[in-house]
Amino acid sequence: MVNLVYLSARGRYRIEREDRAGKGYADFIFYPTRVGDTVIILELKMDASPESAIHQIEEKRYTLRLTNDTGTDINIGKIHVVGITYDRRTKMHHYAVKELL
Repeated sequence: MVNLVYLSARGRYRIEREDRAGKGYADFIFYPTRVGDTVIILELKMDASPESAIHQIEEKRYTLRLTNDTGTDINIGKIHVVGITYDRRTKMHHYAVKELL
C-alpha cells in the first residue's frame, strides 16, 4: 500500500521519510512541488487503529513546521493527515484520512 502511494506521488511531491516534525519524526511527509498544493503527512502503525496514527500526528504536532508560526516560507494549501495500519492477526490494512487545513 505504501509503495502504491509512493509511486503515485513521485513527480508531484518531494517525499521525505522519517522527517523531523514537531515533537518527533513523521514516517512520511509529502511536500508538494507546486505552491498551494496539499501536503500529506503519513503515519504507519501495526496492530493499532488508523485513528491512533492520526492522533499521534496531532499530539506530536507534526504540522508545526508547516505553519507560519515557525517562520517557514512553505506556501501550502491544505494538510491531509493519513493513518495506515496493518493488523497482523487478520492480515488487513486499514486507513483514515483527516483534513487539517
